Amino acid sequence: MSFRDKVIYQIYPKSFYDSTGSGVGDLRGVIEKVPYIASLGVDMVWFNPFFVSPQRDNGYDVADYYNINPDLGTMDDVDELIAALAQHGIGVMFDMVFNHVSTEHEWFKRALAGEKEYQDFFYLQPLQADGSLPTNWESKFGGPAWAQFGDTNLYYLHLYDVTQADLNWHNPRVRQELFNVVNFWRKKGVKGFRFDVINVIGKDEVLLDAPEGTVDKLMYTDTPRVHPWLHEMNRATFADDPESVTVGEMSSTTIANAVRYSNPPNKELSMVFSFHHLKVDYDRGEKWSKVPFDFVALKGLLHGWAVGVQDGEGWNALFLNNHDQPRALNRFGDVKNFRVESATMLASTVHLSRGTPYIYMGEEIGMVDPMYDSMADYVDVESHNANKILNERGFSDSEAFEIIKTKSRDNSRTPMQWDAGENAGFTTGTPWLRPTDFEDINVEAEQSHGKILPYYKELIRLRKEYPVIARGSYEPWAEDHSQVYAFIREHEGKKLLVLNNFYGEATTVDVPQEFVDGEMLISNYESQLPDTNTIELAPYQSMAVLA
Repeated sequence: MSFRDKVIYQIYPKSFYDSTGSGVGDLRGVIEKVPYIASLGVDMVWFNPFFVSPQRDNGYDVADYYNINPDLGTMDDVDELIAALAQHGIGVMFDMVFNHVSTEHEWFKRALAGEKEYQDFFYLQPLQADGSLPTNWESKFGGPAWAQFGDTNLYYLHLYDVTQADLNWHNPRVRQELFNVVNFWRKKGVKGFRFDVINVIGKDEVLLDAPEGTVDKLMYTDTPRVHPWLHEMNRATFADDPESVTVGEMSSTTIANAVRYSNPPNKELSMVFSFHHLKVDYDRGEKWSKVPFDFVALKGLLHGWAVGVQDGEGWNALFLNNHDQPRALNRFGDVKNFRVESATMLASTVHLSRGTPYIYMGEEIGMVDPMYDSMADYVDVESHNANKILNERGFSDSEAFEIIKTKSRDNSRTPMQWDAGENAGFTTGTPWLRPTDFEDINVEAEQSHGKILPYYKELIRLRKEYPVIARGSYEPWAEDHSQVYAFIREHEGKKLLVLNNFYGEATTVDVPQEFVDGEMLISNYESQLPDTNTIELAPYQSMAVLA
């Protein structure tokens, strides 16, 4: 099966299921839940990192790529997990954090100990002549992107947390070591790889200030040198494996670059995660703000990327949820009045489009952002840094907290809600992150009488039955409609019209004549097709019509 036909389920292991009562999810917990994962009908599971890590950034600060965080399990657990999923025809995708390593990693420790060979693994530069830091770049987690390298006169680059030192991809030894990591896990049976923030590896050998009035990320993000390095990695690792599935997390990328990354003849990656569509609720580009989402912008980005990547014969990874994003239901739906309708409509938006759909654990049961009371409820380092920065900008504690509540990464990291019992059935201990709203929103309830989980299963089933969904072309429809996101898929004489009402008010939309007598493939309301060119959509209604 090609990656174009697959549906991929994302698991944040720390929050999926705790088998020991430690309060932290673990690999044995995932093994226990393999029957549930298999029941969804998905083809591959992407696991967020569970390697050895001091957990400053929830596992994205890797201290050892070859061993497992003892809090999460053992290598034997990994082998058993891969085998258990394989029994159901489900592959695994591992998360490779190759832009940086933890300062606890052996490479960084040996560099600190004075070994020149390992110092060349990192970006080390002295202060500028005026005594300022090597560059004026800012860390994505707040503050300067440089920290003193031990007791030397050098400073190391950390685009993220101060404990995450950026790797120097200009060094062939670094690249080879990272390729060795991929091949180690390939031999273990891992067929999928998600490469974290992989398009920020393309920095210059000597790093310079961003010119006044420009954004520093332009100095290192999505630069031309990323492509040859990804091509080299492809050639050295998964190039000859037709079953491999690779996806790059591409910050601030362009359609043109996304095409280059994912166009098969270029031999780089299978597909690309882009994030422009998840910035439509940023105020003038500022993440830490609270404004309604811009539907016109969202629709334009979804259409633009679908068409643009299609024209270049590339491939998109389709998603609205992941471990770094607030729940899409809170951002784009109405969790109070139309939670079920919003959840299913958003699912159609993702699963019926051109690309490979990703489901983030919990979205298939309609999980929502937690109702937290104070900053003490949050664990995420980025959220705490943002709260401090917002205070420094003049926001009161309550104003800053309201913003954190809408944008924190912890919103999606709360434990999976299995049942209405204590701690949502996630743990018998004290959960590392407190779940809320689980009395009604949980797997057990969805399995017994819910509407969201069955809808997801049906979308997954339809993708396997109808090639027009997995393989069809994409054409925007009703582009000027103020409430509806619509498109037409076409493949080998079959056409599929997809209509999604993004608002809590009913509306009408005109449709092509050929769909008037079509077949209702799926809808989140019980409704019949009218025999006219005008269709009425209920609040948050989605429907797909086959012609």
